[in-house]
Amino acid sequence: NWGFIWVNAGDVEFHVRDTMYLNQPAFHFKSVGWSLRQYDWFFKVRDRFESIVHRQTLQPYWFERDTYEGGFEVYNRYVFNQQDSEIDIISQTSERPFRRDVLPLKNCTFDVLSAIYYCRTLDFDKYKKGDRIPITMAIDNEVFDLYIRYLGKERLKTRDGTIFNTIRFSAMLVEGTIFKGGEDLQVWVTDDKNRVPVLVEAKILVGSVKAVLTGMEGLIHPIDAKVSSK
Repeated sequence: NWGFIWVNAGDVEFHVRDTMYLNQPAFHFKSVGWSLRQYDWFFKVRDRFESIVHRQTLQPYWFERDTYEGGFEVYNRYVFNQQDSEIDIISQTSERPFRRDVLPLKNCTFDVLSAIYYCRTLDFDKYKKGDRIPITMAIDNEVFDLYIRYLGKERLKTRDGTIFNTIRFSAMLVEGTIFKGGEDLQVWVTDDKNRVPVLVEAKILVGSVKAVLTGMEGLIHPIDAKVSSK
């Protein structure tokens, strides 16, 4: 969004599949996002995030980020060593050469992708509107104590006319190449067992952005939150 003008500027896909990690069953999360080519001249985005996590707790074992955002490139790879309570990190950016860091691993620390899926598993019925829910995330070469805020339940009509019962929450962001930082991200997920994100709104450095659900497949549970279709 630039002023009063909304444009379709990019696409993002999220995938989940079963995998094995260190001979243990795990989930493999993958998200890829890109700006549409007609807007690459303005702010080109080519992002890939992958995470391998414990099937029950969603605690991450391994994470990789390879992103290009507006000319700024970042590569991160984390190995979460639960036994030694360490995060082994290798990283590189457009402004900084390759380096390796070892950070202490707190309990229930997520990477940015596993954090998204973890938030979808929360039992929001235990919280009151306005309550903060703490979450610890490893981002770049630091660990941040952040939070999401429960904002209640809403009936939401999407751009194509479909109506969903949703759960709404906001998330505390860390300032980076796209986001300004602060509590500037709001998410609406289906109010059912799937918790599929239907709408995401955020302020970014070049305006604001909405991510709108355009398709879903392979879900475990029925979409009970859908009230009506167009």
